[in-house]
Amino acid sequence: MDLIDRIGEISKRISTLGPTLVTEEATKNALIMPFIQALGYDVFNPLEVVPEYTTDHGVKKGEKVDYAVKKDDEIIMLIECKKFGSNLSPDHASQLYRYFSVSEARFSVLTNGIEYMFFSDLEKANQMDSKPFFIIDLNKFEKHEIEELKKFTKTAFNLDDILNTASDLKYTNEVKKILNKELESPSDEFVRFFASKIYSGRLTQTVMEQFKEIVLKARKQFINEKINERLESALSHPEQQDEKSKVGVEFLETEPKIDNDIETTEEEIEAYNIVKAILRVEADVNRITLRDTKSYCGVLLDDNNRKPLCRFHFNTKQKYIGLLTNKVETRVAIDSLDDIFNYSKELIKTIKEYK
Repeated sequence: MDLIDRIGEISKRISTLGPTLVTEEATKNALIMPFIQALGYDVFNPLEVVPEYTTDHGVKKGEKVDYAVKKDDEIIMLIECKKFGSNLSPDHASQLYRYFSVSEARFSVLTNGIEYMFFSDLEKANQMDSKPFFIIDLNKFEKHEIEELKKFTKTAFNLDDILNTASDLKYTNEVKKILNKELESPSDEFVRFFASKIYSGRLTQTVMEQFKEIVLKARKQFINEKINERLESALSHPEQQDEKSKVGVEFLETEPKIDNDIETTEEEIEAYNIVKAILRVEADVNRITLRDTKSYCGVLLDDNNRKPLCRFHFNTKQKYIGLLTNKVETRVAIDSLDDIFNYSKELIKTIKEYK
């Protein structure tokens, strides 16, 4: 079983067991120990995993970190655990800071059983950085994150290899966060950067407000243009569908069950926009609608549940798109939302059925 499959199994446990994990110890047993095991370390062998590892710090004696992971008789990683659902942030890693400075480990992990924050000492030797260089959320992770996680497995662990890429990974993630924040809600500095390059007049408050709207509009148009470029490329060079990715076929209910207390995610909205971009060649995009339920998110023609176009199954670690032929659904695994473009022909065929 590959690492992505092992992590997938833990992800399923999160959804089924999570609400019952009311203590830190229960979280360790149900989620964190299986995670360590998934990385290839024997949690029942003290030569590989030491629970309640003692780390003395100055006048503080007998302080313990939840787990110390060892390889070749050297401690390579410290793991501090919090109760399931606890809010995690670098500010909650104060114990790890102390443990790290008196340990030979170069990596430490803070986790609540769902999210895992990986720290090192990239900025100052033997002093844990204030920000993690890698974060993985087992409720929603990407394939490239699993590739990073593989570096910490028992068979692949190499200190120099990880450190060589950790710095780039850390700052790349920070840049992505800043870009995402600026694109969602541009700061004055971000708006001024563009305005100063294309506007020769004085940047008054009124001008800045106008340019803020322009930046938001330009962002939306830019993203749509990139989607259209990807669509045109996919339609011009259709990729072969991997038959192994088909994981199940089922007949649709005539009436989908609509649940209350539903939150449509950004990923579902983005996937919906991709489907609209694909199908705009066959129908007015205003006819293509989104209807969300707790079990799936459906795309319909004319907001008519008798005219389903596809379904998004994004509630598990492995995402699926449900492709429809004569109202029979075939679920297909996708690694990223961009993979939806690979099924443009199938989506277009489905909408043509309703014509």
